[in-house]
Amino acid sequence: MKVILFYIGNYPVRSYGIIFAFAILLAVGVAHYLAKETKYRKHVMDLSLYAIFGAILGARFWEVFFFQWNYYSQHLTEIFAIWNGGLSIQGGLVGGFVAGVIFTWKRKLDFWEFADILAPAVIFGQGVGRIACLLNGDAFGSPTGSNFGLVYPEGSMAYNVYGSQPLWPAEIWEGQWDFIVFGLLLLMKNRTWPKGFLFLSYNILYSFGRFMLEFLRGDTPRYLFDWTAAQWTSVSVILASFIIMVFLHLKSKQNVKV
Repeated sequence: MKVILFYIGNYPVRSYGIIFAFAILLAVGVAHYLAKETKYRKHVMDLSLYAIFGAILGARFWEVFFFQWNYYSQHLTEIFAIWNGGLSIQGGLVGGFVAGVIFTWKRKLDFWEFADILAPAVIFGQGVGRIACLLNGDAFGSPTGSNFGLVYPEGSMAYNVYGSQPLWPAEIWEGQWDFIVFGLLLLMKNRTWPKGFLFLSYNILYSFGRFMLEFLRGDTPRYLFDWTAAQWTSVSVILASFIIMVFLHLKSKQNVKV
């Protein structure tokens, strides 16, 4: 657990940025592998550029305005300092989704078919990305009130908030849940589903795990029902995904009849 890995002159090389970049590379590599023998493989790298740009914008926007506005409203100069951490995975998914829609529309590709191929790669990258949160000391849990838990070092965000109290390992458990979802999606790929079902299943599974783990988080404000912004986002994504699933299912049945 180390926020700054080393220095190049006076410039700090932060673990968050290194692991974040590593997560992106691994996700792109998995996507390229999963797209083999499909017409989409040649588009993976180009789409990745769109998705990365959209994901970073969405992730920062979500973090600043939905999760930590109380802080950033008092520190406006830090809004663009993403190298210090503070990227919301949920915002990144929204930004990446929008970028993917734009890309497939421009290339005249089937968005849902392409999204089904990429879904396991996305959740794999998220699982690796949570390691960055652990090393950076963000996305941390609330105090456990016992001897069990993570104790963050000085200089981390978690230490600045709770000191040396043991905290719930929320980001570790979320990363583990991400890899479980990755495995489930690979199993689902062995069956035939209506277009979009695999991608929407990913959204539902991830959002369910995130909703539950948010009860342990200690780094974000809470709103109605004592839910965090991430929980409200998760519920919205789950409901929207179920509605779209019903629509795609009915559409696939209609196409079969035709």
